[in-house]
Amino acid sequence: MEDGERQQDAAAGGRPGAAPPPPLDESLRQIGQAGRATLQAWGEVLRPLRALLSADLALARSAMGRALAWAGVAIGFGASAWLLAPAAGVALMQQLGLSWLASLSIAALFNLAVTALAAWRTSRYFDWMGLHATRRQLARMGLFDEDDDGDGDAEAPTAPPPSPAPPPATDGDTRA
Repeated sequence: MEDGERQQDAAAGGRPGAAPPPPLDESLRQIGQAGRATLQAWGEVLRPLRALLSADLALARSAMGRALAWAGVAIGFGASAWLLAPAAGVALMQQLGLSWLASLSIAALFNLAVTALAAWRTSRYFDWMGLHATRRQLARMGLFDEDDDGDGDAEAPTAPPPSPAPPPATDGDTRA
């Protein structure tokens, strides 16, 4: 009988003479108070984070404006320096005995090579901006279709038509 008495004690909270549980409405009131306290705590946590984010965005906005201004200065002085460097190179090649045509052609070819390199690198960076990994993940989750152009009128993808069977080879000719 001791085992049976122990099971009953465990069901009653493990203590003989334990207080009965509170009524249902009291339990719901306590749960509601705990929920409100949790929401209030979240509000107290999120309020400073919102202020911090706002301050960071203001700082970033200010820094972006100043960075663009200094980028403009750098572009202006860089362009003038780039114009002076080939001119000095042409003058140096002229002093070394090359004709004007040869000197200007060498400077132009050098500028074209740098332009081609810059265009190639720019296209690579623009390709990286395509968020390809994110698109693949969204497609795996079924949230993004790469064939969808975003106008909402996309048709359901259809299977390509079956390729026609090649005609039977005759006279031992196996060429297609």
